Amino acid sequence: MALPNAPVSAPTDAEKAMFEFVDLYDRAYESAAAEVSLSAAQACVLGRLTERRGMTALARDLGCDASNITHIVDRLQRLDYVTREPDPEDGRARLLARTEKGDEVTARFEDAFVFARHAAARLSPAEQDQLATLLRTAIG
Repeated sequence: MALPNAPVSAPTDAEKAMFEFVDLYDRAYESAAAEVSLSAAQACVLGRLTERRGMTALARDLGCDASNITHIVDRLQRLDYVTREPDPEDGRARLLARTEKGDEVTARFEDAFVFARHAAARLSPAEQDQLATLLRTAIG
């Protein structure tokens, strides 16, 4: 299902600006992922694997059920970007970890995804601090 390209109700100027920013951010994220032959979901999963972690913890961090990311992890494993290793504390569980190849593609993705850095660079340091404060206030 495609997401709307504009707010559904009559938005305030702040809502319009947030929606436009999120839309451009999402497009840039997808484009950067495609540059390194990843889907946005695959790039997201790789980015969250900064340390070994279980599927349940990863799914919770991503706000979804573990079954929703199983096929993403399967594909990343086939590409040799992640491994599943036994959890030393729970023999039934597996821990996910990025491989060296996964680290390399993640670094290339991070180099390609410049949208937020470029947007922030257009602001003075004081404006960046103000924006960060306002966004944290807005998200609660």
